Amino acid sequence: MTRDELKIKISELLPSAVFEEGGEWLNVQIDPAVWLPFAEQLRSSPDLSFDYLFCVTGVDWKTHLSMVYHLSSTNYRHTLVVKAKLDLNQPEIESVSHIWRTAEFNEREAYEMFGIKFLHHPDLRLLILPEGWEGKNPMRKDFEDPVNMIKL
Repeated sequence: MTRDELKIKISELLPSAVFEEGGEWLNVQIDPAVWLPFAEQLRSSPDLSFDYLFCVTGVDWKTHLSMVYHLSSTNYRHTLVVKAKLDLNQPEIESVSHIWRTAEFNEREAYEMFGIKFLHHPDLRLLILPEGWEGKNPMRKDFEDPVNMIKL
């Protein structure tokens, strides 16, 4: 499927999708409220078959947070990057760990590093950091570590 054909198919599934130009892969901005049904359609649509979630991360833009999901189809070999803008003070989005199992650990990492709450996640707790780091979110730009004098 070409990039333009992929755009048309995604626009049919989600008319509110906004495409970003440039970059190696097709990038689409979505509203976090539509993420779960959109993700289910991306996975189950026979024309798209996005069966491989290979990267999940957060980005702190100081004014807001973004969730970024990289998806591929192992059958059709097309790739899509889905981005959702989150509220900085209450960042939350639906978990997709029941759609793509790889999301389970990636969402836990984004939870501990950025403080993003994944609604309906089966085991949302710290992944890497030791006890006592809950809520500190060291990848946020407002994070300060007085012991090591780190300020971003």
